[in-house]
Amino acid sequence: MDFAKFASELSGLVWGLPLIVLLFGTHVFLTFRTGFIQRFLPQAIKLSFSREKEGEGDVSQFGALMTALAATIGAGNIIGVAGAVATGGPGAVFWMWLTGVFGIATKYSEAVLAVKYRVQMPDGSYAGGPMYALERGMGQKWLGIVFAAFTCIAAFGIGNMFQANAVVETLKEWVKPGAEAESVLRWVAGLVMAAITGAVILGGVKSIAKVCGFLVPIMAVGYLIGCILILIKNASLLPQAFSDIWNGAFAGQAAVGGFLGATIKQAVQSGIARGLFSNESGLGSAPIVAAAAQTRNPVRQAMVSSTATFWDTVVVCAITGLVIVSSGHWKEGIAKGALTNAAFEELHTIGPIFLLFGLMTFVFSSILGWCYYGEKAAEYLMGTRAVKPYRILWVIMVLVGSVQPAAAVMDFSDAANGLMAIPNLIALICLSGVIAAETKAHRDDLTGKS
Repeated sequence: MDFAKFASELSGLVWGLPLIVLLFGTHVFLTFRTGFIQRFLPQAIKLSFSREKEGEGDVSQFGALMTALAATIGAGNIIGVAGAVATGGPGAVFWMWLTGVFGIATKYSEAVLAVKYRVQMPDGSYAGGPMYALERGMGQKWLGIVFAAFTCIAAFGIGNMFQANAVVETLKEWVKPGAEAESVLRWVAGLVMAAITGAVILGGVKSIAKVCGFLVPIMAVGYLIGCILILIKNASLLPQAFSDIWNGAFAGQAAVGGFLGATIKQAVQSGIARGLFSNESGLGSAPIVAAAAQTRNPVRQAMVSSTATFWDTVVVCAITGLVIVSSGHWKEGIAKGALTNAAFEELHTIGPIFLLFGLMTFVFSSILGWCYYGEKAAEYLMGTRAVKPYRILWVIMVLVGSVQPAAAVMDFSDAANGLMAIPNLIALICLSGVIAAETKAHRDDLTGKS
């Protein structure tokens, strides 16, 4: 069995109905368990811009958020949304958005546990995340080991190979090379990305946070400007786009043009799977860097962390989805990478430039953020001696991802994400009482009275 077929079958097996129900059900459950934490989003956004050192930790709350956003806002926001629409029709955008709204509570809960159960390492740095919550909160170290192992593997998919591959696929749409030239393009792009990545990650989390703190605001604003310009151009088509998204979410999408059609199940499955891939709520990745934040209590950092899901899915993914659906190109049945490119060509020359800028910066930042997640998981499994070899392997895999077929990389990433999410969701459900207690104990932080 070749890698592409294996990855496809594994992804289909992992992302069956049970995991989708578990994931979305956890989002809803934690929304109620935290007393609808989403209503405190304005205060959370205000707090997230603070760069003051509030307590012990390795990076500021802002730095932790920027690193998390760097890892979260990646190719999934561009190529992933197109993939969801290509597979599940316009209705998938609704389920992606809804996953983001409820996922805010899950992202908040993950960070509460990450800060509460974090530990200080011999070198003075902090380490935390689901593996420590499973070990120290539940007394189930074996589950912590399972989570860390899946994280090490998943990081190479969602945070490395998929990201690098997305850049190459977009460059292909631009350059349109022949067979031999395509091979050269893949190798050259891969080598350049690998070299730049290696130059940054050798400095560790502080270097990563510094670069991400500079890069994330610029890349997000630049990309959104491009999207908004397209939506202004397509203003007359937006009512139909909203109608297609709403109807497709609950009735599926009939075949039209080159689009083969999609059932409600496909819309839900594609939307939720791509939603997790994009915002990572429930995945257990973002709390790894939240544990390194300088904060005086778990709730304050959890509020900051929760805003990442809002910006990523409720804003960036929703706008990307509107751009793709309103363009009408999804009806042509073209592939996800080409679909995004076609939508941005609505602005002729300048549109693809916005797309390439967004994708290049999103991808690079994701590769940096996910390297930190993966190395902390490796550190949990094998100690600090594993960090340097992991970084070297990380750089090599950027090159590997650049030369692999796109479909195989996407399927592998999906499967690894699902396996990583399961032990994290177990921790969130079993320790929901701890989350609720911490939320109640620090209620003044939620209302801004502290």
